[in-house]
Amino acid sequence: MAEPEVQPKTQAELETFREFKASFYYGSRTDLLFKWLERLPDDQGAEFLAGVLRLLDGAIDNGDVGLLLEHIYEWNVRAYRPHLDHHEFHWFYDDSPFTPMAKPLAESRLALFTSSGHFVEGDDPEPFGIKNMTQEEALGRIKDFGKGEPQLSTIPSDTPVEKLVVRHAGYDIRAAQKDANTVFPIERLREFQQEGVIGELAPNAYSFVGATSQIRLKKKFGPEWAQMLKDQAVDAVLLVPV
Repeated sequence: MAEPEVQPKTQAELETFREFKASFYYGSRTDLLFKWLERLPDDQGAEFLAGVLRLLDGAIDNGDVGLLLEHIYEWNVRAYRPHLDHHEFHWFYDDSPFTPMAKPLAESRLALFTSSGHFVEGDDPEPFGIKNMTQEEALGRIKDFGKGEPQLSTIPSDTPVEKLVVRHAGYDIRAAQKDANTVFPIERLREFQQEGVIGELAPNAYSFVGATSQIRLKKKFGPEWAQMLKDQAVDAVLLVPV
């Protein structure tokens, strides 16, 4: 039987290099490992990718990926530096309070609070009322998450890590799936409690999807959550933003 003829793509179906770069920023390639590519001009994006291929060839030959990783890191910094220099991300707040510790950490009750999107198996927050939402579905609804209200999941601090589930619309969760401690370091905090580094681990840890309405988070939910922790006699909080 003859092979079916493959029709060439039309010009409208071809992906431009600019579209390719943008696809890593909440686009069709939303693992987000290279979301910063979208910020590079086309000529610099091409220069970066040419360097990746060149160094990848060397890494295959000698088994050393060090230069490749350094290249990726340097271009990551180069992509974000102009925006940082011009304060385009608005990461500076004049009203940020500085609160000194009232007592040593070794005598304090500490809580874990992350924006990693973890929850306990069987206690799915069901965003938008969707049961068993997949990671792929979450990535496809990044804009909905960004406009919606954050949903806080309560996670008992003695929960086995194998009972933790992670889903997030804004980052590549593969490392978190392999080891929750990369973004939800509950086992490390348990070790610190045993070693006396911290006085006590709060009974519950908390997590939510950080890809959410930042205005609502700052004005409404942040203060509510802070008061909740104070009501639980929490002295310090380990914040893990993702």
